[in-house]
Amino acid sequence: MRHLLDTQHLTRAESLEILDVAEDMADTQRREVKKLPTLRGKTVVNLFFEDSTRTRISFEAAAKRLSADVINFSAKGSSVSKGESLQDTAQTLQAMGADAVVIRHGASGAPRTLATSGWITAGVVNAGDGTHEHPTQALLDAFTIRKRLFGADSRGRGLDGIRVTIVGDVLHSRVARSNVWLLHTLGAHVTLVAPPTLVPQDVSGWPVEVEYDLDRGIAAGPDALMMLRIQLERMNAAYFPTEREYSRRYGLDARRLEALPDGSIVLHPGPMNRGLEISAEAADSPRSTVLEQVANGVSVRMAVLYLLLAGARTDSEKEDLR
Repeated sequence: MRHLLDTQHLTRAESLEILDVAEDMADTQRREVKKLPTLRGKTVVNLFFEDSTRTRISFEAAAKRLSADVINFSAKGSSVSKGESLQDTAQTLQAMGADAVVIRHGASGAPRTLATSGWITAGVVNAGDGTHEHPTQALLDAFTIRKRLFGADSRGRGLDGIRVTIVGDVLHSRVARSNVWLLHTLGAHVTLVAPPTLVPQDVSGWPVEVEYDLDRGIAAGPDALMMLRIQLERMNAAYFPTEREYSRRYGLDARRLEALPDGSIVLHPGPMNRGLEISAEAADSPRSTVLEQVANGVSVRMAVLYLLLAGARTDSEKEDLR
């Protein structure tokens, strides 16, 4: 794997390899000594042009547990805030000897530009670009669904026949886009539930069904219900009458939680707007995987960095991870 820029172009084999390596990484994280020597001598740069807490810390933890050196670069307070271009920033990182660059950027396509421009030889991982994609979030979501529904014996398995319903602000959600493509690739059936104003204008090319009523969506019996954060910071118009009205029609409250089929799970990419798209009862219930998603994110990002920087595994390396 040279770069990870999106999930739309990941093959099923590539997706399953990442998830299976993440299983190996998760096993190592249950040991007393969690650190592996795999990426010793490699340098990973976290290049964040947008604010982030969970994603940046998760990538930092993943790189450090693989013994890589980590440089955290925030656009605020840097030369970027003084007008430095992405090209100049990339060439600075190249001169520093970066082996991998994890980039979050407000412009859709910025990671692909970085990866294909020739400005830098490092591997590039997209940590979220505009409203385009957030591939490692989708991978950790798929990993979480697979582990919860299939248990310990999930290596090599896709999500064939699994029904996943994604609810909320699809229009502004790069998480939703990445999940749609990855879940479809893994064999899941995906339904979007949202107000018409929060569904992208043309989803005819997406491998999804669209539903505008959450109660009908729940009645269809999803195996996994993914609640999206309402991204108020990206909204420059009135997409719904009031937050109270949105919560009443599209929020996961105690009644809707109870209506979910036995065994179904609830996901949320975080940060959560409690009381808006998800109630405290739902967020803290045994069905919720929110904290598991955070833990699994480290394992998945370890797998991505490992495959990016260490390449194909030998048999002895596979044994070291078990």
